[in-house]
Amino acid sequence: MTITRDGFAPPASEAVTRTVSLTIDGKTVSVPEGTTIWEAARDAGIDIPVLCHDERYDAVGVCRMCVVDTGGRVFAASCVRPCDPGMEVTTSTPELERSRAVLTELLTVDQPPREEDPKQTTTADNELISLADQYSVGAVEDLFAGPARGKDASNPVIAVDHDACILCDRCVRACDDIQGNDVIGRSGKGYSTRIAFDLNDPMGESSCVTCGECVAACPTGAITNKAINNIPIQPKEKLDAVDTVCPYCGVGCALTYYVDRERGGISFAEGRDQPGSQGRLCVKGRYGWDYAASTQRLTKPLIRVESSYPKGALSQDVKAESDRDVVRKGRGEGKGEGKGKGKGGRKPGGLVPYDEVMPHFREASWEEALDLIASRLKEIHTEGGPGTIAGFGSAKCSNEEAYLFQKLIRAGFGTNNVDHCTRLCHASSVAALFEGVGSGAVSTTYGDVANADVAIITGSNATANHPVASSFFKQARRNGTKIIYVDPRSGTVADHADIFAQLKPGTDVALYNGIMHEVIRLGLIDRDFIASRTSNYDELARTVEAYPPELAAQISGVPVETIREIARLWGEAKAGVIYWGMGISQHTTGTDNARCLIAMCSITGNVGRPGTGLHPLRGQNNVQGASDAGLIPMFYPNYQPATDTATREVFERAWGTSLSPENGLTVTEVIKSILDGGVRAMYMLGENPFLSDPNINKVRKALSQLEFLVVQDIFLTETAEFADVILPASSYLEKDGTYTNTDRRVQLGRKVFDPPGEARVDWEIVQEIARRIGLDWNYESPREIFDEMVPLMPDYANLDYDNLGAGGKLYPIEDPDLTDGTVVLFDERFNTDDGLAHLVPAEWLPAKELPSEEYPFVLNTGRLLQHWHTGSMTRRSFALDAIAPRAEVYMHPDDAAALGLAEGDLARVASRRGEIVLNVKVSHREVPGNVFIPFHFREAAANLLTIDEIDPTGKIPEFKFCAVKVAPELASGTAESNGVPVGASDSKGGV
Repeated sequence: MTITRDGFAPPASEAVTRTVSLTIDGKTVSVPEGTTIWEAARDAGIDIPVLCHDERYDAVGVCRMCVVDTGGRVFAASCVRPCDPGMEVTTSTPELERSRAVLTELLTVDQPPREEDPKQTTTADNELISLADQYSVGAVEDLFAGPARGKDASNPVIAVDHDACILCDRCVRACDDIQGNDVIGRSGKGYSTRIAFDLNDPMGESSCVTCGECVAACPTGAITNKAINNIPIQPKEKLDAVDTVCPYCGVGCALTYYVDRERGGISFAEGRDQPGSQGRLCVKGRYGWDYAASTQRLTKPLIRVESSYPKGALSQDVKAESDRDVVRKGRGEGKGEGKGKGKGGRKPGGLVPYDEVMPHFREASWEEALDLIASRLKEIHTEGGPGTIAGFGSAKCSNEEAYLFQKLIRAGFGTNNVDHCTRLCHASSVAALFEGVGSGAVSTTYGDVANADVAIITGSNATANHPVASSFFKQARRNGTKIIYVDPRSGTVADHADIFAQLKPGTDVALYNGIMHEVIRLGLIDRDFIASRTSNYDELARTVEAYPPELAAQISGVPVETIREIARLWGEAKAGVIYWGMGISQHTTGTDNARCLIAMCSITGNVGRPGTGLHPLRGQNNVQGASDAGLIPMFYPNYQPATDTATREVFERAWGTSLSPENGLTVTEVIKSILDGGVRAMYMLGENPFLSDPNINKVRKALSQLEFLVVQDIFLTETAEFADVILPASSYLEKDGTYTNTDRRVQLGRKVFDPPGEARVDWEIVQEIARRIGLDWNYESPREIFDEMVPLMPDYANLDYDNLGAGGKLYPIEDPDLTDGTVVLFDERFNTDDGLAHLVPAEWLPAKELPSEEYPFVLNTGRLLQHWHTGSMTRRSFALDAIAPRAEVYMHPDDAAALGLAEGDLARVASRRGEIVLNVKVSHREVPGNVFIPFHFREAAANLLTIDEIDPTGKIPEFKFCAVKVAPELASGTAESNGVPVGASDSKGGV
């Protein structure tokens, strides 16, 4: 890769800042023009007390605690008053101290008693009480508290005590300035004034997203955390602080867990400073960690009992679904007539019922389980050859574990049949990026949006999927960056966009070709960049010439005027960046979609400079790292081609064994191979394809057909119901290792607890299996594995455990001791063989399965803010499950009304592959004819409906488009749509 700039140093051309000189408490200081008195005093080592002020927020000066004497008629609030030349400032006089003491006394009167204060009795860091102690303010007998303003306990994890509020507005500014959520304000007048959520709604019923930024901001006991799992919140000095990284999305926020060792639990979590996330967290990071303490954790190895063969689903609801398929096929009936609740239907609850599954397994010793695994895998390998074995690794595991897992499959079984959830995430983006710029990693960071004039966010509801990254997008808009949002759904990002282009699902190529057509017509291309840095421009120009805005509008549904405006803004931008999510990649045309985005940046020269570039927002916390480490069937670590002879020889020498010269099978190809009799045995580490893969009925058949399946996980999953051996693994909180986020930031995750019971750390389990099949592995720590990886991964050169530090490092990096790493790539050349960006034109193609009279709706699937993938973690988190406890289908009000459906009603949604029953959510964010279903809910698994057609290049399934029908679920459990039972005319159960 090409390094552009290390760290965050400003450009050399930046103008010299003018300074002003003044005296503070007799000390002469010089500061940049615009510096406030408070900032100048701080830099001079002079402390001025504050209550309302926090350097992270816009200063407002409402509390007056920080007033100083500037010689004027009245005291000046130092947090807002800028320094003037020659100003003489006094920060502490008897009169100033008396003023501060009186203010403290007045504020203290309305506060709860110390022994009842929500903050002082938990974290013991109430800033007002500290000031009261400083100014010797005790019980105030000659003043009386006013009428109580009430408490609000409606949020499951945050408590609001209005009587403890001093109206400093820090919570308001934290919500607005940092997170950009704009939920908190003020209501009332005079003494009755109090903070308010939305239109004075209870916090738990408002649009609050429970990020907890207000808790982190509040100086008093007005907004505090509630205890989770009966682990009391205590002062930090009584707890053990563990600095680590959030285990959820690819943003990889730095955080600190405060651990109660006596009770064996986490008391609370806080954001930690790091160049990327800058101390911010979302609801999952701040409150979603208690899943690891679930009583449903697997703690002993399990072996399937003989009476539970032949294999199949074990829980009644999954088994009943399969039984109904058999009955319907025998009758020649469609799939839509089964009941959605009660006997024989999917029951609510959302977690695998242990009481139904566990009797089919017996506990075993580690020795017995590992010996059985090794013997069966070797036996099948010997009988059928390398192609009979496949492995699915996990993007939840560390870089070291991903590396070892792919090494086991490749070196131990001689096959490249190893993949992970990137196949279901950004595989098409990576394919297009490799083809276009020679690297699958992002070319700039999410924080670099601050340097952009224009940012396009497309196919990503970042406020739900990458909430902390989205806070930087919203913050950039406040500072002048134009945000263009493109998506079929009016997600919450649309609320913060300057332009929202709501396109029809599956029409991205047509839209972006139309935008490029207009950019070229207006002459807004960067001709020098095109001539010196790209290839195949003429062919691209010929292709997009056939997509005038009028045609693009007709196909995409985006108005012509909007297309022209986007093209003008994009073409005129001095710095433009594109961020995208799985709304781009999860299509049969996903690679073409990403090719268009690469071309959009390249023809305007928007690559290789601050505020420019291409950034596919990564899903899982370590999907970037797992891919970097080689958990992909066509690449060794560092994306080195598995079919390249020279590459293969490097790894053969490093690993001491011969390796396969052929690409392996992807996730979806493995499922097909099982059904075709190819793959016969699998090792699944932390993956749950039963819920995560498309067309679940097909996945069920494949899992049932496997001769031998090893599942290594922390909970019983739907996939584990089909296992021969289940191994109890470690959660993220129970191991050390490195993780690489969406920015290319490699960070250390640190162990918080020991694994429960007999559960073991994942890399140790992989090593034990490797030893039993004949590999001479003797790693003693993740550090040792990392040291082996780095020499084989040029992009990670110069990194080691000692120089990653508290905030991690961006790769590539030349000097980890002096810089944070490379923010922007490709300043001089791309990573392709010729150093040029390869422009690949794309023609618009319709989706593989279009709506019809019988299946008139387009289904889109995705995530909710509070949940993650198949829900095995988040649905065991108290806060996350309490906020979003049930599966819902989101429908436009007109569609719901036409079907006789209202908010909360049960509806049956069916495709040609399956059906589910779930509640209706009437939503103005959908357009008529489209429905949205989150895929986290086992009892209403969206992937029973999705199609398993794949992108021919990226091999990613089409999760974002399939045809469905919706009908009310009647009391009897049947469903009707226009008088026709759902699914009655579909006898094939497929397309």
